[in-house]
Amino acid sequence: MHSNLISEPNEFDIMLVMPVSRLQLDECDDTGAYYYLTFKRNPKEKYLSKFLDEDGKLSAFKMLQALREIIKREVKNIKNVEVTVKRRKAGSPAITLLIKNPPAEISVDIILTLEVQQSWPPSTQDGLKIEQWLGRKVRGDFRNKPLYLVAKENKNEKVPRGNTWRLSFSHIEKAMLNNHGSSKTCCESDGPKCCRKGCLKLLKYLLEQLKMTHTKELEKFCSYHVKTAFFHSCVMWPNDADWRSGDLDHCFQKYLDYFVDCLQKSHLPHFFIPRYNLLSPEYKASSNFLLELINKEWNNGFPVFQEKYKRHCLQ
Repeated sequence: MHSNLISEPNEFDIMLVMPVSRLQLDECDDTGAYYYLTFKRNPKEKYLSKFLDEDGKLSAFKMLQALREIIKREVKNIKNVEVTVKRRKAGSPAITLLIKNPPAEISVDIILTLEVQQSWPPSTQDGLKIEQWLGRKVRGDFRNKPLYLVAKENKNEKVPRGNTWRLSFSHIEKAMLNNHGSSKTCCESDGPKCCRKGCLKLLKYLLEQLKMTHTKELEKFCSYHVKTAFFHSCVMWPNDADWRSGDLDHCFQKYLDYFVDCLQKSHLPHFFIPRYNLLSPEYKASSNFLLELINKEWNNGFPVFQEKYKRHCLQ
């Protein structure tokens, strides 16, 4: 969401979900997030066999290529709006549509996602530590939901062959954001309000603004880092009383403090896959650069936030 259109988002994600009955998942590195996928014996999804590579692995690249061709073909049939398919970005799991809609241009990312009806892999066992925040039952319900995998190139592979898939928990993340209170009535129309979402919006906005002025230096960072730090903060301060709506400034400083600590230590564990460090060593230079920028903002009273924007965050 670009900052000059705070209340009018112009970037959208759509998950194109394909149900698959069962898959064999084999970790392809030590993060526990990336997998090679093969079919168990006699798969129901015979139509997917044309997307297997020579080793019998399901090729994300082949599937994305086929989907891109279908989308390109369909886009030609759209007459009343100008829609174009952006050129493929290496390693990206998304096919991006640009919709010309004066005065703004809208971009839509279509993300190929497999939905697998089987239990989550062992790398997730110690993640999602929400018992104190949202409760043991909610955690159990989440872990009983299907497994989602997105077509995503693993940058750690020496020779990328386009056959890796990454676990995705965006459906759970959305559910946690929508029902974020330790009490069931938090932020409901007749319930007490909290500032959790306000804090998240502020840090997302801060990163967006810094990325706009330092695009190259901060290209490794994205809103997912901010969101992950947010979920960890919700676990550290699990009660609604820790996030009272009138305490936005104080709560934001606590949350930012935690994020800064992660940058200093070069350690931000993935919320669902604890051994996957989202700030691994190759982030070190970028992390130091971001730290300097945040400290500068902090010391100057965050000129990046105008009162108007802070008020918007509490809405």
